[in-house]
Amino acid sequence: MSRLIPAHRRELIATGGLLAGFLIHNLIYPLVSQGMAGAVLFYLLYAGLFPAATWLLMSNGRLRGLSLLSGLVTFAFGLFYSHSATGGAALGLYGASVIYHLIMIGVLAYYTFARKNVLTEVLLAATALFLIIGSAFGAVYALIEWLAPGSFAASDGTTLDWQQLLYFSYATLTTLGYGDITPKGFYAQAFAAFEAVVGVLYTVILLARLVGLHASRPESR
Repeated sequence: MSRLIPAHRRELIATGGLLAGFLIHNLIYPLVSQGMAGAVLFYLLYAGLFPAATWLLMSNGRLRGLSLLSGLVTFAFGLFYSHSATGGAALGLYGASVIYHLIMIGVLAYYTFARKNVLTEVLLAATALFLIIGSAFGAVYALIEWLAPGSFAASDGTTLDWQQLLYFSYATLTTLGYGDITPKGFYAQAFAAFEAVVGVLYTVILLARLVGLHASRPESR
């Protein structure tokens, strides 16, 4: 099916769809608390986004299979956690989500920085990559908080869930830092500091890459 669509259009659909789908996914998280039907819809979108984008952007069969497998595992643990929020379900969901994100980060990083031309799909992929990095750290923080409760503290004393840690992740990645959530544990502080550095370096490296590609284009006469 993907071979019937021109490569440029296929990549534009993949990167644009991934970015739009990921933004929607971040906004509909409350669905997981609306019964099993809401959880199925949420995790179906969550677990289907990365394999679909990988299939359209990459021709490597193993990479496609790995992305699909990690998506299926994440989907299964997501439903399991929604049905029975046990420790094992939480650990499985957070761990699977970290691996799931890392695969997509690798795909998008290769796609973005290996290209020789600055095209719309490259800019879309770079934007999606930035958002997915933030989401990946959110999963890491959730895993840290599960393994070592109290690693993060809210200023109002409320118990933190994945969505709040995702919010903290994006505040850290963009070096915004509202201060309403604070990393207390060693690993929480280490990963938060690392994420802040990644956020700054990503912007600098991406801008340098895009400017370099633009400057190296042959002049039209």
